[in-house]
Amino acid sequence: MRVIIQRVSSSQVRVGDRQIGKIGRGLNLLVGIAETDTEAEVDWMVRKCLNLRLFPPKDNASGRWEHSVEDIQGEILVISQFTLYGDCRKGRRPSFDASAPPAAAEVLYDQFVEKLRQSGLTIQTGEFGAMMQVSIENDGPVTLILER
Repeated sequence: MRVIIQRVSSSQVRVGDRQIGKIGRGLNLLVGIAETDTEAEVDWMVRKCLNLRLFPPKDNASGRWEHSVEDIQGEILVISQFTLYGDCRKGRRPSFDASAPPAAAEVLYDQFVEKLRQSGLTIQTGEFGAMMQVSIENDGPVTLILER
């Protein structure tokens, strides 16, 4: 499982002309599911995303990131993105052989979202398998790659 985690001031996702998800301060998560992923990877990733200290204190005196998205009661936008497993090492067209098949990926993606919702935070999502336009106002910028 791979997640691109971005600290954001705001983020939104559109499918066609419909806005289907929008958040304020928090995290934008781009989520890729590998064919070998199980619920164990989902559980680990949920804990990591909720508990990583990515936010400075309000006074920002230390410059250190001391708070998690849970600590600040931030919001999370979760976007499925199978292209995170695109392999570009050979040829000119990416191979997506390491990505989970759509049906299996959707089950794990839904588990990931549901477990995030159990935190009580506002969780918004894109539409699994749809062509989406994602607007991200990256704060910092802070962007990290998580892999399990």
